[in-house]
Amino acid sequence: MKIKINRPSEERLQELDIKTWDKWEGTPSTFDWEYDQEEVAYVFNGKAKIKSEWEEVEIKSGDLVVFPKGLKCSWTIFDGIKKVYRFN
Repeated sequence: MKIKINRPSEERLQELDIKTWDKWEGTPSTFDWEYDQEEVAYVFNGKAKIKSEWEEVEIKSGDLVVFPKGLKCSWTIFDGIKKVYRFN
């Protein structure tokens, strides 16, 4: 159950139509989270660390991230983060 991160091209972002996705912003903080659905998110600004029992990853501006269904993790937001997301 791994978090997938990649750096999509502008063309790929247009294909995904991220402008229609829901928006979310977070301020510096630490909190636990569980994903009951697969979430795909694109990070516009900021930086955060996500830690699960399997791994620890850092996400930042320009990352396209897939959080798998069933993932239990802890978020640490370092800078204010702005992202858009959708559920698969």
